[in-house]
Amino acid sequence: MAASSERIVLGPLVAAVDQGTSSTRFLVFNAKTAELLSHHQVEIKQSFPKEGWVEEDPKEILQSVYECMDRTCEKLTQLNIDISNIKAIGVTNQRETTLVWDKETGEPLYNAIGMCLRVSEFGALLLVTQSTVERLINKTPGRNKNHLKHKTGLPISTYFSAVKLRWLMDNVPEVHKAVLSHRAMFGTVDSWIIWCLTGGKKGGVHCTDVTNASRTMLFNIHTLAWDPDLCKYFDIPMEILPSVRSSSEIYGLMVSGCCPGCLKSGCLGDQSAALVGQMCFQDGQAKNTYGTGCFLLRNTGTKHLIVKLSSPEKLAAAVGTSYGCYFVPAFSGLYAPYWEPSARGIICGLTQFTNRSHLAFAALEAVCFQVRELMDAMNQDSGIPLSQLQVDGGMTSNRLLMQLQADILCIPVVKPSMPETTALGAAMAAGAAEGVSVWSLSPEDLTEVTSEKFDPQINPEESEFRYARWKKAVQKSMNWETTEPLSNGSGQYWFFYMSH
Repeated sequence: MAASSERIVLGPLVAAVDQGTSSTRFLVFNAKTAELLSHHQVEIKQSFPKEGWVEEDPKEILQSVYECMDRTCEKLTQLNIDISNIKAIGVTNQRETTLVWDKETGEPLYNAIGMCLRVSEFGALLLVTQSTVERLINKTPGRNKNHLKHKTGLPISTYFSAVKLRWLMDNVPEVHKAVLSHRAMFGTVDSWIIWCLTGGKKGGVHCTDVTNASRTMLFNIHTLAWDPDLCKYFDIPMEILPSVRSSSEIYGLMVSGCCPGCLKSGCLGDQSAALVGQMCFQDGQAKNTYGTGCFLLRNTGTKHLIVKLSSPEKLAAAVGTSYGCYFVPAFSGLYAPYWEPSARGIICGLTQFTNRSHLAFAALEAVCFQVRELMDAMNQDSGIPLSQLQVDGGMTSNRLLMQLQADILCIPVVKPSMPETTALGAAMAAGAAEGVSVWSLSPEDLTEVTSEKFDPQINPEESEFRYARWKKAVQKSMNWETTEPLSNGSGQYWFFYMSH
């Protein structure tokens, strides 16, 4: 019997491009029920042109977006779902990743630079971006890396886009020439995707949203605009920056792809999108994403803040304890709340009885302790104790990790059954934009998502004892970095270098 050709009527649909460090996805949701109807995923290749360099091809990123959109629309058509019901498309993206392209040719001028090392060609192995940071810090009063924090909420670090952009301008001739000839456009991944999808060199919209702009170190979090003083500090011309828009408004119309004429109306950095997708709309609610890193975000309300997984689970579950062993994974220094690039990874408390299962347990605990440190910092800054933590990301499939997290935080950890919260957040922002209005963000209109809850199973005293031991280990991990060559006794030299 032939399949029915009658199209299924579902009402308005909203889609999202989810562009991450390792893959791109396109997902389509029912705007009334938040049900995921179809999606497609394409892996992204990372290139390593030199030791410590990690880059991605902007053209490959863009092609993966088109491929995901086409395949998803094909799947919807096979399900007899009318793709003309897709009313809006949102974008969520890896934050801080930095691109520069030529607005006249539409060609990228260098690969996309994400969380990576920039290694110099001379002398000991030094980080070019780190040396850029050192140069910037040297011209601040008291060499204070927090000198710009009152405007940006961020310390001066290689992690954020401004330093990477400064490196590109100093070290890539094509970028330098394009800036001088007023042809350069800077953006994070969202800006590149939106510009290309809305026309590119033929009138594409050059914009970003506040969540991505806030991770560049060029954005004033109080005025919600690019800051002339910050741009002057980094010596970056403001004309190359995208316009800053809200996260939920119409930016333009799709010109290319399988949905021409569709509204492009939502944009958030991936972690902010997950906060929306977890529906953390109440003051004090928070979510943590466990993926390539841990990313804890919290809804602070109106107050401004300055601020393969199955194997370890099986090993750790076999012993249920670290046996007094503590692991600090400071392989590239410590980020929030320490921002200490000199720290290095260590394992403390080893005995002759320690085995690999204890180390696996200590590694899982380390993730949870780091989240606890972030939560404590947020609680102190906001004055609102967190009552429960929403979680998402690939590592949340590790049930032992989730239970450990609840034990160490001393609050419940809640994992939604629908894992695509990041893309859902971008779709919600797109559907809620004025002029689209097919998705209500009012709490009474939101569909309740089923979830799994992990309650603390140890007493607070034990949790505090383990946390105190962890913090002692953290202190021992600091001040290890040196750029001086150290002889190994055979006439050869080892080099230690700071990395991010």
